[in-house]
Amino acid sequence: MIGFLGEYEATLDAKGRFLLPGGLKKQLPEGENRFVISRGFEKCLNLYPVKTWEGLTERISKLNDFDPKVRQFKLLFLGGATEVELDTAGRILLPPSLKEHAGLSKDIVLASNVDKINIWDAGKYKQFFEEFSSEAFSSLAQQVMAGGEVV
Repeated sequence: MIGFLGEYEATLDAKGRFLLPGGLKKQLPEGENRFVISRGFEKCLNLYPVKTWEGLTERISKLNDFDPKVRQFKLLFLGGATEVELDTAGRILLPPSLKEHAGLSKDIVLASNVDKINIWDAGKYKQFFEEFSSEAFSSLAQQVMAGGEVV
């Protein structure tokens, strides 16, 4: 399993492209240059290596389409998902509808998230952390990691 690390700043050009930072490129499997980009749960985008996306869609394909919540989830999660590829200059072109969804302007942050990379507007990313106190973070960690083995 891929485990991305780090936060990287990048800039969108007039066409909606950004250069994949070298620090992230080094973490990709050899020859990996295809990704799927989709809406994130927050107002950001998720960039998945194709192999990670394939495993995720395999799980999603097994969900019960007769359940209205499943259909709603599929529409929200899969809607707009687009395969993208690094161009010869190492750039990725963001689909305009996804760029608009995340409110991306010129300055963006690529934040590692274990098996994917979140793409945030730099201002919104900074605001997210400014609004989270250390006490709230500690409480959240306790809630989500309860019963889990922490190393």
